[in-house]
Amino acid sequence: MTGPRVVIIGAGVVGAALADEIAQRGWTDVTVVDQGPLPATGGSSSHAPGLVFQANSSKTMTELARYTVDKFCSLDVDGQPCFLQVGGLEVATTPERLTELRRRHGWITAWGVEAELIDADACVAKHPLLDRSRVLGGLHVPTDGLAKAVLAVEAQIRRATANGVRFLDRHEVLDILQDAGRVTGVRTDRGDLDADIVVCCAGIWGPKIARMAGMNLPLTPLAHQLAWTGPVPALAGQTEEAVRPILRHQDADLYYRDRYDGLGIGYYGHRPMPVSADDILTFDDDRPMPSVLEFTEDDFADAWTETQSLLPATKDTKVDEGINGLFSFTTDNFPLLGQSPDVKGFWVAEAVWVTHSAGVGRAMAEWLVDGYCSSFDLHECDVNRFEPHQLTPEYVLARDCQNFVEVYDILHPLQPSGDPRPIRTSPFFARQEAHGAFFLEANGWERPHWYEANSALLEGRSIPVPNDWAARYWSPIVGAEAQATRETVAMYDMTALKRLEVTGPGAAEYLERLTTSKVAKSVGSVTYTLLLDHDGGIRSDVTVARLARDRFQIGANGNLDLDWLTRHLPADGTVQVRDITAGTCCIGLWGPLARKVLQPLTDDDFSNDGLKYFRAKQAHIGSVPVTAMRLSYVGELGWEIYTTADLGLKLWDTLRRAAEPLGGVIAGRGAFNSLRLEKGYRSFGTDMTYEHDPYEAGVAFAVKPDKGDFIGKEPLERRSSDVRRKLTCLTIDDPYDVVLGKEPVYDGERAVGYVTSAAYGYTIGKGIAYAWLPAELAVPGTALEIGYFDRRVAAVVAEEPLFDPTMSRLRG
Repeated sequence: MTGPRVVIIGAGVVGAALADEIAQRGWTDVTVVDQGPLPATGGSSSHAPGLVFQANSSKTMTELARYTVDKFCSLDVDGQPCFLQVGGLEVATTPERLTELRRRHGWITAWGVEAELIDADACVAKHPLLDRSRVLGGLHVPTDGLAKAVLAVEAQIRRATANGVRFLDRHEVLDILQDAGRVTGVRTDRGDLDADIVVCCAGIWGPKIARMAGMNLPLTPLAHQLAWTGPVPALAGQTEEAVRPILRHQDADLYYRDRYDGLGIGYYGHRPMPVSADDILTFDDDRPMPSVLEFTEDDFADAWTETQSLLPATKDTKVDEGINGLFSFTTDNFPLLGQSPDVKGFWVAEAVWVTHSAGVGRAMAEWLVDGYCSSFDLHECDVNRFEPHQLTPEYVLARDCQNFVEVYDILHPLQPSGDPRPIRTSPFFARQEAHGAFFLEANGWERPHWYEANSALLEGRSIPVPNDWAARYWSPIVGAEAQATRETVAMYDMTALKRLEVTGPGAAEYLERLTTSKVAKSVGSVTYTLLLDHDGGIRSDVTVARLARDRFQIGANGNLDLDWLTRHLPADGTVQVRDITAGTCCIGLWGPLARKVLQPLTDDDFSNDGLKYFRAKQAHIGSVPVTAMRLSYVGELGWEIYTTADLGLKLWDTLRRAAEPLGGVIAGRGAFNSLRLEKGYRSFGTDMTYEHDPYEAGVAFAVKPDKGDFIGKEPLERRSSDVRRKLTCLTIDDPYDVVLGKEPVYDGERAVGYVTSAAYGYTIGKGIAYAWLPAELAVPGTALEIGYFDRRVAAVVAEEPLFDPTMSRLRG
């Protein structure tokens, strides 16, 4: 087959990889255009230093890098290899960095890539230029190395051309042609190209091209310094381009690579130097290439001083040349992949470095040809993940520059984001500030993690203190709030959770098609259900409340759910979907005394019979009209109570006044996380993602095979009898050994899985860690270990849920 007409904009490492991968899948009516000459087209690929380090906190990013390594190792151009697999070495010169390397070793081990922690002597043995007195240890990954980006482009162009792909260099794109919300072609300075699909792989020019299709990309090109030394006497006679491992000195924002008898030095420690995509010249307007700016020597001074200290042999040489090379940065450090929400057929594959390029090429080819990506979980990379405020120019510039500054920083999983803050605040924000809330950001919302005003709750309680890393952005008040929720009643601000409204005469039928459970039930029903992809993988878990015959409210996980629902709207206009989050707010009122707080405030019946578990009703609490849903992700009696944003503060004050005499408290997200893990409730994006199915993830109860057809039903049925891995509950006896997620799990000396969510269970008195494990190990009583920095933490597989397995507290 030839497939649809495809035009790829950009022939760098991403565009070339996509052309090669898509042609291998049978689509050959493909044209690749670039404004520059092939294969060095003048973008970031043409000057990239080529260092490929696979270690990453994201499983997806590591897997994209691993595929890139594997593919590049198989490519050559007339006998010249496209990858020099010299290994990667990250060194620590401070105790803090050495600890961080142990964490990084945990990540890459969890993701299945061979790596080793080595001592200072071994570091020097692998890279003899190092000053032994400066180095404390290192992380060595033998499969890392140097990608020869321009050669890799040429090799993939040759393969794609042999499969029928056409490459047109020196074609500047002037516009994206559209008709009735669909792409029809690409206008270049040499004529128009018809297309059914257009994929923007333009790199640093990506925002400019995407705007032609009405798409705003949160991407900023930033200049990054790269210098080349003259001959280093200690390297005299080296005839191979690279023999030592690529080297990272993250304590000083530096990296190094061989180049025969000299070195390349990359530096992130200078001031951010952002550039507008509109100001980057075309290839013919600039020399030596558009992505290379003039080297600013003053910015490099500290880097050169530090280099001469860490690598003393460089004192006998000098910097011969340097550039300020442009690379793409995004607001969350992930690529931008996927289809425009507004123009069908217009896709982007942007903010992709050489490290991940071939993996992204494969992922995009699968997505385009099959309708989904089977090799990688792309939920972190989907271009439609952003909230509207995250696309504003001020926000994008601030966060992209911050990410440049922090590129090698040691960042805690709960690290507070920088400016601009605050952006989104719930109606309760002033009350929360008055109670000493410690806020962290969630999708732009300021969300309390605990309240200093609750410090009096600590009296008479023994809240265990975890290890130093887990104790960051934590307070013992978290434990007190969790225990108080189980003892009396607590109010939680749930406003940050996305709320969607689905309306119209076709709403019920539409939602039945999209979800795995029966949701077209009686008015007042609330259903926990799943959204599946076309391969049966989990796209999200949501709650669907039927509030009227033709009106449903969905508790969603983020903007990707809105995007998914919008893309599947019927063409006849019988269904509408809108995001109601900003105009509404939500309080979770939960605990054994919740009914005693709520019932005196209303004439509506909130008894067990008046509003059963997983039912909803419209009611009045004091003078506030609300929608109350009887469900709870902390595992206690209570309700999610919704109202409009203008009435939120009144609702808060009404509930607070009623709860205080009963010992009720306000509580934060720290307590919430602990309580939901005690109940075994999954968190999409952390515990389960696109790569998992309901049977593996322990949510098969949300699948009703006997209902009508729904997206993913047939492929899911094929998966049901082949469960090879399971999301599994582990408990940890020592309260000091609280882990935080993404750590490897060991069966003896063999890494067998990885942790997803973790917290201390203040009710059960044990640490809790959910982990993906082989099915044969997911048996209660199985003893395992979790790799946590330089230690092994004893853990045991437990029966779940750990708290209230009979559900008596929820249903009481």
